[in-house]
Amino acid sequence: MSALASSRPESLTTILIVDDNQDNIEVLKVRLESWGYRTQTAYNGHDALKSVERIAPDLMLLDVMMPEISGIEVARLIKSNKALPFIPIIMQTALDSTESKVEGLEAGADDYITKPIDFAELKARVRSMLRIKALQEALEEREKELLEVNERLRHMSQTDGLTGLDNRRHLNDRIEEMFAHAKRLKEPFSLVMCDLDKFKSVNDTYGHQAGDEVLKQLAAILREEAREIDRVGRYGGEEFMLLLPGAKLADALTFAERVRKRIEGHTFTFAGGTLTRTASFGVAGWPHDRIVECDDLVRSADDALYVAKETGRNKVVGFDSDEFTAHKAGHDGSAASRPDFGAEENSGLTAAH
Repeated sequence: MSALASSRPESLTTILIVDDNQDNIEVLKVRLESWGYRTQTAYNGHDALKSVERIAPDLMLLDVMMPEISGIEVARLIKSNKALPFIPIIMQTALDSTESKVEGLEAGADDYITKPIDFAELKARVRSMLRIKALQEALEEREKELLEVNERLRHMSQTDGLTGLDNRRHLNDRIEEMFAHAKRLKEPFSLVMCDLDKFKSVNDTYGHQAGDEVLKQLAAILREEAREIDRVGRYGGEEFMLLLPGAKLADALTFAERVRKRIEGHTFTFAGGTLTRTASFGVAGWPHDRIVECDDLVRSADDALYVAKETGRNKVVGFDSDEFTAHKAGHDGSAASRPDFGAEENSGLTAAH
C-alpha cells in the first residue's frame, strides 16, 4: 500500500478475514466487497499466518476465539515478525469484557469490534485503521529517504570526489582507529605512501583533464592491488596512502614493490593521447622502537617517501632501511629543510581536496 493510502482506491486494498465460522466469513466478505475492498479468507490461525507470509494484506479482521491457535496468538506472532510491514488488526469477538480487549491489545491488536457486528461501525473502523496505516507508511518512507540522504552525505564527506577513494580527513580517522586496534591486539600494521613522479609535467603538457584521468587510473590500480581489509585513499594532489592492517613491514615493502612495477608498466590513456609514469613509495610499519604514536607512523612513511624522491624516484624505501638511514645521516630530514617538491610536482593539482 502506498504512502498515500487514504486516497488509494478501495479496490486496491486487500482485507484478510480470519474466522472459523464460514457463515461469518461470507457475511463479512459480501459487505466488504460491496464497499469496494478486495478480500482474502482464512478459516484458522495456521492458514492466516501462511496467507500473511505469502502476501501481506493491508488490514486484518481477526476473530479472537478459534481452535488450535487463537486470534490473540495470531496477532502476537504477526506483530513480532519484523519482516512484515505494518498490518492493522481489528479483533472481532463476542466477548465484550475489558479483560479480553486488554489481552488482545497487548498482543498487538490495533482495534476491536464486538459481535454482532454493526456494519456502519465496522466501515468507520476499517477506514480509520487504513488512514493510520497510510500515516505509518508515509513516516517510514520519510525515514528511509532521510537515511539515504544521510548516507550520501556521509559518503561524500569521506570520499575524494575525483578518484572515489577515501579522502584525507577520512584516512586520518581510519589511521587512528586501525593503529589503536593493532596496538590493542598486538598485531602488525603498516602504512604506505605513494606519490606519482613528475606529475606536474602531465598537467603542463597534456592539460588538467588528462591529469585527472591519470589520477583516476592510478587510483584504480591501487584499489585492485589492495586487499579487501586495506584502506586506500588520496592524501593530497598526486599523493596516495594505503593502510595495511596485519601486514608486517617486510610484507608492506613487497606489496609496494609489486605496485611500483605495475605502475611503471602501465600505459595511462586519456582523450588525445597516452603516457607512462613511475611512482615513488615510502613504507613504515609497527611495531617498531621509533613508532609509539599514530603520527610517528605517518611521519616515518612520509620521510621514507621523501628519501625515495630525493634519491632518484621510481623506488620503494622503508623507513628503517640502510638507504634511508644513510641518507638521513647526511641530511636533515625534517620537513622544514626539505626541498619544495610541491613547487616541482604538486602545483598541478587537478581537483580541490
